[in-house]
Amino acid sequence: MEEKIIILDFGSQTTQLIARRVRELDTYCEIVPYNKFPEGDVNIKGVILSGSPFSVYDDKAFKTDLKNIFGKYPILGICYGAQLMVSLFGGKVESAGTREYGRVRLSSFSKDNILFKGVRDHSQVWMSHGDSITAIPDDFKKIASTEDVDIAAYQIADKQAWGVQFHPEVFHTEDGTMILRNFLVEICGCKQDWSPASFVERTVAQLKEKLGDDRVVLGLSGGVDSSVTATLLHRAIGKNLTCIFVDHGLLRKNEFKNVMHDYEGLGLNVIGVDASDKFFTELAGVTDPECKRKIIGKGFIEVFDEEACKIKKVKWLAQGTIYPDCIESLSISGMTIKSHHNVGGLPKNMDLKLCEPLRLLFKDEVRKVGRQLNMPEHLINRHPFPGPGLAVRILGDITREKVHILQEADDIFIQGLHDWKLYDKVWQAGVILLPVQSVGVMGDERTYERAVALRAVTSTDAMTADWAHLPYEFLGQISNDIINKVKGVNRVTYDISSKPPATIEWE
Repeated sequence: MEEKIIILDFGSQTTQLIARRVRELDTYCEIVPYNKFPEGDVNIKGVILSGSPFSVYDDKAFKTDLKNIFGKYPILGICYGAQLMVSLFGGKVESAGTREYGRVRLSSFSKDNILFKGVRDHSQVWMSHGDSITAIPDDFKKIASTEDVDIAAYQIADKQAWGVQFHPEVFHTEDGTMILRNFLVEICGCKQDWSPASFVERTVAQLKEKLGDDRVVLGLSGGVDSSVTATLLHRAIGKNLTCIFVDHGLLRKNEFKNVMHDYEGLGLNVIGVDASDKFFTELAGVTDPECKRKIIGKGFIEVFDEEACKIKKVKWLAQGTIYPDCIESLSISGMTIKSHHNVGGLPKNMDLKLCEPLRLLFKDEVRKVGRQLNMPEHLINRHPFPGPGLAVRILGDITREKVHILQEADDIFIQGLHDWKLYDKVWQAGVILLPVQSVGVMGDERTYERAVALRAVTSTDAMTADWAHLPYEFLGQISNDIINKVKGVNRVTYDISSKPPATIEWE
């Protein structure tokens, strides 16, 4: 049985970061909504309460009765989570007047408290809150302060419960990893046995037991998630897995041919389908980004369904769904950033059960599993690519001519990143075809042609991203190559927007 930490999500932007830090400490964890604690799970070793965009005294604040877990499991409250425990047990939380945000240093802390074992004097922590704990109940004990925050951390006396007003999960908290490790190992007694090797061994065994001799069909995209899913399933059930790779005509230059070659090298049973005519016909004249996504998603399912129905005795549909997909799709805020191509996409007329072996992994963990499976590095390190493909990198309507122009420009950019040894330093990159034309001069002639934007970002899991600070010399070379080699383009720009507030894709 697998031990786990439960993270109760109160809506913080850093909840996933908490989970990533816990996983990096070789400890399995799951994020669940604040009001859906998994009662009866005997594998739970401890509970972390996340931050929140609300104040504990707001009418809209997310609140839950902690009495069912209080005293039963060790608890670590972070920011709002710490304030919630104080509020629920009779303490006082008040507006700080001005928002306390950024780097501060611990002016004092209880060195003998197990949560601060190994933490250095005057260690830097990261604050991000508009409220402060101004009074704690009698059975709470203050264990840390900063120059401006008297109660920066506390422990509930004789209870396995701690609260910190700072964020140990963020990089700027210097000893944050140590504090989290102390909670996981010293307090919760976690064995730190969560690893890619243990995941592969356990998952392959579970798949063999779950699937038996059943036939499974998987829709491949060429990306790392579906590729690792296919390789993992192939190790478990071999020839009983059939993969379908649909070319909607919106892939990168030569991608269909190259990916099919890669999959053959992995020994996978893959059916390649050229459905580009169908997608170009259905996308004709469509400019709305969400409409494009829905048309492509629906078309993909139709093509996939048609091919899958030709395979006899299929009982399972496998998908490369990963953890951020699941968390975003179940967002407690109820907001949709964009529709997901691979979550909730089970065709209604396909009487198949769903198999998602990677649904509890983050992207970097998927790559580690791929290496554990001895997959080629160029497959593992492939940049994420949107399910709708170049359709969401062409602003405006979709035509074969536009796709061709974008494929050529994109190929120059991506190949350039490889040639300059920059590809692996970037999380994701691509070119966007803009719906404008600009005046230019080529030779002695005046031109009026298209403009493109280069987009390259650094990230760890795509929840946040910063624009990649690529060398000017590289950008200049790529701009010259695109303008000189791609007919129809006479201007190249570079997108220096971060996420948030921008998204990685333009649509």
